[in-house]
Amino acid sequence: MHFGQALDEGRWVALVQQAWTLGIRTFITADVYGAGEADRLLGKALSGFPRESYCLVGAVGHDFYATRRDGAKGYPRFTDPALRSARDYRAYVRMATERSLERLGVGRLDLLLLHNPDSIGYGSDAVWEALRLVRDEGLTEGLGVAPGPANGFTLDLLQCFERFHEVIDAAMIILSPLEPWPGLLPLAAALAFDVQVLTRVVDHGGIFHDDVQPGHRFGPSDHRSFRPPGWVEAGCAKLEQLRPIAARHGMTPLQMACAWNLAQAPVRCVVPTLIEEVSGKPIERKVEELAAIPDVTFSEDELRLIASTGDNTGCMALKGGNPGHLGEPEPDRWGLTPDLLQTAARWGIDPAVDLSHRHA
Repeated sequence: MHFGQALDEGRWVALVQQAWTLGIRTFITADVYGAGEADRLLGKALSGFPRESYCLVGAVGHDFYATRRDGAKGYPRFTDPALRSARDYRAYVRMATERSLERLGVGRLDLLLLHNPDSIGYGSDAVWEALRLVRDEGLTEGLGVAPGPANGFTLDLLQCFERFHEVIDAAMIILSPLEPWPGLLPLAAALAFDVQVLTRVVDHGGIFHDDVQPGHRFGPSDHRSFRPPGWVEAGCAKLEQLRPIAARHGMTPLQMACAWNLAQAPVRCVVPTLIEEVSGKPIERKVEELAAIPDVTFSEDELRLIASTGDNTGCMALKGGNPGHLGEPEPDRWGLTPDLLQTAARWGIDPAVDLSHRHA
């Protein structure tokens, strides 16, 4: 993924094994990461542990089998009309799931996520029928959706819950105390439809790891270099306001961020990006922190301080169905259709107010 410093294969495998030994028992991969390499490495790392001792989450969605990567845009979704029609979704989803399982060296997943869907993926009966069939055939225990790659997709996710909640067990979203918007918006619907939530980027690009400081230099391929200028300085300043809360509960900043996420119903799992920075903490130490998250209850005063400090409403142009998008749909962004507007109304969301980019 080009975040931070590269790890050699032996250290990467040892890191996963360290996590298992410390009690971390949920492992998440996506087939497109390294064009299958993440699957292979994770499978190698877990091969010595009993399969029933851990939860394995996989993700399919980007077709890297029949296409080439388009630079920073990545691989196209398998639902791209230029690649195949709806009648071929079933064959692709089965093939991609089976290939991922082969690389992982296991017979089934505990959860299969639809990874970074386009507008077709959120709303297509054929896509979700294809996913249901691989579940019914025993390739996965559960199904879910992982919006991305950037933040947003709020109305699309809500509509997806409404239409396909009978087959959706989980959803993965971006959420942290310094990036609560828009991730908090779909949580009420997830709770209503009994969808368990996994939250990613809990570390806020490394700020909560406490080794990304003002002036930090990111590598040319590091995804965090695409964030707006000044985000590190702003994040560090906000962390200083929250640090007393972490200290009061005997937590590191990362543990505080994870605990806050886990306090949100219906969040069940936190997924920080584990990054080793130049001259930063060893990544093994970060795994130790993650494994030792205490069970805490924040006071009302603490929750109010976290909310006021981390409020990022309107700070960015969101992906997915968006009031600021005009013209033809793009793979990650499209306009507000009448059905999305109706979904917004049902969940008390005013797109012009709640989903708009208000300031830099």
